Amino acid sequence: MTAEQSSLERLSEVATERGLRICVVESLTSGRLASTIGAGSSAGDWFAGGIVAYLTDVKENLLGLTPGTDPCSAESAEHLAESARRLFDADVCISTTGVGGPEPEGGHDPGTVFLGWATGDGVGHRMLALTGDPQEVLDETVDTAMRLLVFHAEGIRPAGPRRSGPSTSVRDEPAD
Repeated sequence: MTAEQSSLERLSEVATERGLRICVVESLTSGRLASTIGAGSSAGDWFAGGIVAYLTDVKENLLGLTPGTDPCSAESAEHLAESARRLFDADVCISTTGVGGPEPEGGHDPGTVFLGWATGDGVGHRMLALTGDPQEVLDETVDTAMRLLVFHAEGIRPAGPRRSGPSTSVRDEPAD
């Protein structure tokens, strides 16, 4: 079993047990992270979906990234994760942005990657300085994003009833 498969198995388990809702927003990985997560056990019950926003103007128009923000930055990664988490009404969101290579882009070396995360408790990021060809950079980005997603999912207390949709609560009826 690969590390990616192991992370996916654990994510499926935690999300199912805790009733979590997971989403992603991708630039660098162009949908590969969502594809990986969508293959998880019972993903139809806990994977809300993903957004691929490759162009900067799409990040600005769809996810509200402030114009002029460096798309390959901690600020961008965190903003994308929090915006998508809110759009999907998710418990956890991971974002991917960076330079896959083989050439530098926007003043950033190939392999400069930022993973953003957002939960109801806050946002953050992890910066990676990866080496290798573009495929190796993507492989390591998805693997690390999966581990980060599991880490943050495990840190969430079991969820109560969903925030939207039909209520499943039981009402006390007065006794006759």
